[in-house]
Amino acid sequence: MAAAKDSRTATVSRKTNETAISVSVNLDGTGTSKISSGIGFFDHMLEQLSRHSLIDMEIDVKGDLHIDDHHSVEDTGIAIGQAISKALGDRRGITRYASLDLAMDETMTKAAVDLSGRPFLVWNVAFSAPKIGTFDTELVREFFQALAQNAGITLHVLNHYGANNHHIAETCFKAVARVLRTATEIDARQADRVPSTKGTLV
Repeated sequence: MAAAKDSRTATVSRKTNETAISVSVNLDGTGTSKISSGIGFFDHMLEQLSRHSLIDMEIDVKGDLHIDDHHSVEDTGIAIGQAISKALGDRRGITRYASLDLAMDETMTKAAVDLSGRPFLVWNVAFSAPKIGTFDTELVREFFQALAQNAGITLHVLNHYGANNHHIAETCFKAVARVLRTATEIDARQADRVPSTKGTLV
């Protein structure tokens, strides 16, 4: 469904020889989600992304998990990014910018976003182990790279410190969720204007 001013929703379907993915989002939701990727840890992270952004998400992923998780994770990031961009439409009235430091136990992670229409990722996050359970930690960056490129957003993620790799990954998802929540919200003071002196963000 197409994005509209009073219904900022979108559905994207993406099929390749490696994955078949369907994503639906509602930017003005309550953070409810229905997620199935076949990758337990990734499902858990996507649930955090939905819950803390208040973006309703339905995500169904069928991927070549007999090879590894890479294609499923990256292509899910692509599809979510495309859906968010579609739901934003011309980005009229959005708050556009947000920045947040998020704490979880011993871990602190910062996320900052500009829904600029210009895709860029700055990633300053290091993991001390190659896996969290069976999940490759390098795929956390791959997901956010795909999300930023396809949503048309500038995204910075910085892990200040942390000892537990699960916590580091989770704070990345939660911090990005919270800045997306703020940046996608309609600014009542400029609800009918694109937040740019250029007059466009697309």
